[in-house]
Amino acid sequence: MTQPVKTSTTTAFYIQAVLSFVISLAGLAAGILYLPVTAWVRSFLALGLMYVVTSTFTLAKCVRDRQEESTVVSRVDQARLDKLLAEHDPFRAE
Repeated sequence: MTQPVKTSTTTAFYIQAVLSFVISLAGLAAGILYLPVTAWVRSFLALGLMYVVTSTFTLAKCVRDRQEESTVVSRVDQARLDKLLAEHDPFRAE
């Protein structure tokens, strides 16, 4: 049975992704903080920012889970096919 190639992210890519997230979140939070509007508007924008961040994490988790699920189904199907091919004898007369 063939083993699927395991892909992994490099440390540099992981650090870049985390830094990008932190910088964008801090920049937007600072923008909301220094926006010349009332506290109610500022609170509404901050709440919207928190909603976007949490929904982004949820979406990323759902995409990852669906990808892992399809990988498992693919591996099970491949194992079944390998078993059928191993048990098949083309020269056996029935």
